Amino acid sequence: MQKADIGLVGLAVMGENLIMNMESKGFTVACYNRTVEKVDAFVNGRAKGKNIIGCHSLEELAANLAKPRKVFLMVKAGAAVDGMIENLLKVLEPGDIIVDGGNSHFPDTIRRTQYVESKGLLYVGTGVSGGEEGALKGPSMMPGGSPAAWPYVKDIFQGICAKVEDGTPCCDWVGENGAGHFVKMVHNGIEYGDMQLICESYQLMRDLLGMSDDEMHEVFKKWNTTELDSYLIEITRDILAFKDTDGSPIVEKILDTAGQKGTGKWTGIAALDEGVPLTLIGEAVFARCLSAMKNDRVEAAKAYARPKPEFKGDKAAFIEAIRQALYASKIISYAQGYTLMRTAAKTYNWNLNYGGIALMWRGGCIIRSVFLGKIKEAYDNNPQLSNLLLDPYFKATIEKLVPAWRQVAAAALQYGIPAPTMTSALSYFDGYTTERLPANLLQAQRDYFGAHTYERLDKPRGEFFHTNWTGHGGSTSAATYNA
Repeated sequence: MQKADIGLVGLAVMGENLIMNMESKGFTVACYNRTVEKVDAFVNGRAKGKNIIGCHSLEELAANLAKPRKVFLMVKAGAAVDGMIENLLKVLEPGDIIVDGGNSHFPDTIRRTQYVESKGLLYVGTGVSGGEEGALKGPSMMPGGSPAAWPYVKDIFQGICAKVEDGTPCCDWVGENGAGHFVKMVHNGIEYGDMQLICESYQLMRDLLGMSDDEMHEVFKKWNTTELDSYLIEITRDILAFKDTDGSPIVEKILDTAGQKGTGKWTGIAALDEGVPLTLIGEAVFARCLSAMKNDRVEAAKAYARPKPEFKGDKAAFIEAIRQALYASKIISYAQGYTLMRTAAKTYNWNLNYGGIALMWRGGCIIRSVFLGKIKEAYDNNPQLSNLLLDPYFKATIEKLVPAWRQVAAAALQYGIPAPTMTSALSYFDGYTTERLPANLLQAQRDYFGAHTYERLDKPRGEFFHTNWTGHGGSTSAATYNA
C-alpha cells in the first residue's frame, strides 16, 4: 500500500484547498476530520480520483503515513489544537512531526513546541497567508518550531507555496519555537494597517472630494501601476467597480462595522509588552473597534452634526497627495512592524532573517506588494538595520513624500474626516526624527509625585537622580524600572 507523504486534519475550506494544492504538486495526502462525513464527502467529491486517502480515525491516519509521519493541523486556534496534539501523541511515535497551520498565538506555539519535544516528537507552528485562494494556488508560509523538523517538511512547504518572479519560494525557515507564528501575527497586524490606510484614502475621496465609486475605481486602477502595486489595492479597485443587481455599487450597501479575529490585537499587545511604538497598527485595530459602535455613532453624528465639507483646492493634485500620504504611511507601518520583530527576536532568542521575511511576503499573502522587494534590498544591504527609515532608499522616498503627507493629514483634521492611521503615522515620524522630546518634563512629573528618579543630560547614562521638589519630601527614591 502506498503511504501518504503528509496527513492533514481539518477539512474546512483552508484545509481542503491545501490538500488539493499538495496533491497537485505530486504529494500523496491522507486526510481526517472529526466529523467523518466530511471526509467521505470530500474523498467522493472534489478529491475523487486523486492521490488523497480518506481516514475515519487518527489511528487510520497514522497507519497511512510514511515515516517520519507528518501531520498538518488546520483546526481552530486555541483549545482545539491542544486537544488534537494530545490525541495525536497517542498514535504517533518519537521523531514524528506535528504541524500547526492555524492562526495560533505565538506564546501557545512556544509552549507546544517545548511540550511536543519533551515527548520525543518535533513540532512546527507555521503561519499560512493568502486566504482560500492562496491555500489552493500557493500561499505564503512562515514556519518556525523544532529546527530538526525543517528538512522533512521543506520540500512540501516550498513545493506548495507561492513563488516570486525568479521562482524563489515564499516560504523559508523563520526560527525557533513561536517565531513563525510571531511573524505571521505581525503580517496580520500590517494587513490591518494597510487595509485601514486604504479605507481612509477612500473616505477622503468619497466624503471630501465627493467622488463616485466609478471615479475611485479608476484612481485605484492607476495607483496599482505605481509603487502601491499590491493585492489589497488591486482588490479595492475591483470592489469599487462591482455593481449590485440594481446597477449601483454594492460596497455602498455594506454596513460599516468591521469584524476582526484578534491577530491585530495580539500584535498591539506584543508591541506594548516589548515597549515598541506600533502606533499605526494600534490605530487600525481601534478603528475597527470604533466602527463596531454603529448605533452610538449614529446618535453622536446627530448630536454633533457638521456641515458637509467643501473642498476648494485642485482635486487631481489632492488625489495624488492622498496617494503619496498612503505610501508614506505604509512605509511607517512596515518600519514599526520590523522594529517589533527585531525587539522580540532579542527577547525570545530568535535568529530572524528580515530580508527573507520580506521575500516570504512578496507572493501568496494578503499584504503581497512590489514594495516588499525594497525592504528585502534594505536588509540585504544592511542586515543590522535598526529602522527602515534609516535605509537610504526609504529616507530619500519619505523626504519626497512628507509635504503631501502633511497636506493630507492637515486636510483630514481641518475638514473633520477621520484618518487615524495616516495622522498617527505622521506623528510617529515626527517623534522618531525629533532629537529632544518633552519626556524630560514627564520624568520630572514622575519624580515629583512618585520619586521615580531621572537621568541627566550632563551625567552618564544609567546614573539616576531624585529631586526633593517640594522641600518637605525625603531623599528616598522609588525603585526604577523601564516600561
